[in-house]
Amino acid sequence: MPATLDQPAVDGGSAADLGHFGYAQQLNRRVGTYASFAAGFSFVSILTTVFQLFGLGFGFGGTAFFWTWPAVLAGQLMVALCFAELAARYPISGAIYQWARRLGGSVVGWFAGWTMVIAQIVTLATAAIALQVVLPAVWSGFQLVGTDSSLASRDGAANAVLLGCLLLVATTVLNATSVRITAIVNSVGVTCELIGVVLIVVLLFGSAERGPSVVLHTTNLDSSTGYVVPLLISALMAAYVLVGFDSAGELAEETHKPRATTPRTILRAVLASGIGGAFLIIAALMAAPSVVDGELATQGLPYVLTSQLGTTTGKLLLLDVGIAVCVCTLAIQTAAARMIFSMARDEVLPFSAKLRRVSPRTGTPVLATVVPGVAAAICLAVNVGNAGLYLGLASVCIMLLYIAYLMVTGSLLVQRIKGDPVAAGLDEDGKKLFSLGRWGLVVNVIAVAYGLAMAINLGWPRADVYDPAGEGWYLHYLPLITLAVVAVGGVVAYRSQRSRYHASIGLAAAAEPEGASA
Repeated sequence: MPATLDQPAVDGGSAADLGHFGYAQQLNRRVGTYASFAAGFSFVSILTTVFQLFGLGFGFGGTAFFWTWPAVLAGQLMVALCFAELAARYPISGAIYQWARRLGGSVVGWFAGWTMVIAQIVTLATAAIALQVVLPAVWSGFQLVGTDSSLASRDGAANAVLLGCLLLVATTVLNATSVRITAIVNSVGVTCELIGVVLIVVLLFGSAERGPSVVLHTTNLDSSTGYVVPLLISALMAAYVLVGFDSAGELAEETHKPRATTPRTILRAVLASGIGGAFLIIAALMAAPSVVDGELATQGLPYVLTSQLGTTTGKLLLLDVGIAVCVCTLAIQTAAARMIFSMARDEVLPFSAKLRRVSPRTGTPVLATVVPGVAAAICLAVNVGNAGLYLGLASVCIMLLYIAYLMVTGSLLVQRIKGDPVAAGLDEDGKKLFSLGRWGLVVNVIAVAYGLAMAINLGWPRADVYDPAGEGWYLHYLPLITLAVVAVGGVVAYRSQRSRYHASIGLAAAAEPEGASA
């Protein structure tokens, strides 16, 4: 394993730095550079999400859907650049919440944190049910409910819930047990995933049925309403995948030299995911037995692997995808636990005193870890037998993530317009903090415009996306309904905690040195 995982439990300089923000060092600093990168990369987890969602992108955009990937990557890279700048200046757990409240004020910060917690819990549920896409294709014995393994079927949806709940039990126990073991498992899993991506791409290129010019065609792209509408829907695939890179920031209080490390690992996670995903898509389109028989849209990448690489090789690679699913679920739960811990430490959540408690034996916030695991299992359990489960959950959680991101990038843009809030300084190695310099305003404007456009695209009511099985009109509006529920619930929760929140924020602000926050 990388030597960076063997750092001492407490980094004195970083602990003192954390004290400038009004917080005592409670979490163990055992996360090194590679483990920090792994946190962001495994949340994105291209093997998990590209395998899950390839059929969605191809089904609407045909072979041309490839071009939605670099478009979304470019937009998310702008967001990541803004986050990298903030990570160097605010190396605190609960990154989105902490950044938003320091830039936009206590109300904006609270709602960013609240939205992010809900989004992470639903994302956790969505990642956990991805096992259904992989395991039954490896061995039919994993289909414990019924016989139809398709995630769009009732049997498949019910079995996905069962497998997902079993995975959540495992990740909850691991996350609550040890930061170090979790980091090691995550790093090993990411290494396996990176090797798997390279192997799949190389093997599929070697089995190509057509050349890379396939992405220049419009095969299977329905142009009856023009190209824009189907490609906007197809872009949801990339939008669902390329999120979560901020997870490296969630582990800032457990990272060695976070001001120097976290900005780089955030950007590396985005770029590695973007480049790897692009090659996966091209390789699949080149190697698919057919791009016109409908199989690629309904069965996706597992169909390509088992068809072109043979049963044995294909199943071995699918097992690697299964590892990626498990590690992705583990990383999302880690990020959600740190967000809950960070907000509870500021007394802004119900039962904050218990949620912020760190076990002296394990060095982890145990209850803050258990809560997202249980909540995600409930999200799955209430949808047993619902064939529209996956896309509904994915749409909801990703839209909420984009809105939480917007609260950060929007607040940062307001501060830039008022006067650059990004103070100069040095990292733990004595080098200048990561900064966008004169390009900051341009990058920030693009990040906000992209985030707003994609949030609208994600929330737009579409029966084909949110209710493919025709289960009910209400599913068409599931993202908007969920957003309204989250907003109303947020108002109620905020009002109930308001006095304690402002008192806590005031104490934390008083503890910060002048210039420590925007």
